[in-house]
Amino acid sequence: MFSLTVRDHMMIAHSFNGEIFGPAQGVHGATYVVDVTFERHVLDNNDLIVDIGQASALLKDVLSEFNMKNLDDIPQLAGRNTTTEFMAKVVFDRMAAAIHAGRLGEDGKGVVSLKVTLSESHIAWASYHAGI
Repeated sequence: MFSLTVRDHMMIAHSFNGEIFGPAQGVHGATYVVDVTFERHVLDNNDLIVDIGQASALLKDVLSEFNMKNLDDIPQLAGRNTTTEFMAKVVFDRMAAAIHAGRLGEDGKGVVSLKVTLSESHIAWASYHAGI
């Protein structure tokens, strides 16, 4: 299996519901380093997994929905605890939908799986990995 990873970041604010979250129940901020790994069984006709420039631009576009925003104010996320784990799946779903819509070109349709990792710090991160 071949893989290629691109990286960007997003700065968000949010709050959590539930005693388990302690002081994080109040509004607080986070800066996530976001890694997206694209996987395919064979390289395309240009010996690529995906074009790095296109993949980077797509990730930046997907993250723009959340970057510099309070996630509590986004209607699609209402009522959810926008934990690192949850947001990894949200970014995954949007990236997968964009690939299926052809946003990485015809060769991008050869991608068979993605892994999205959101790093909160150098000691804590969460990922979502699945076929698309």
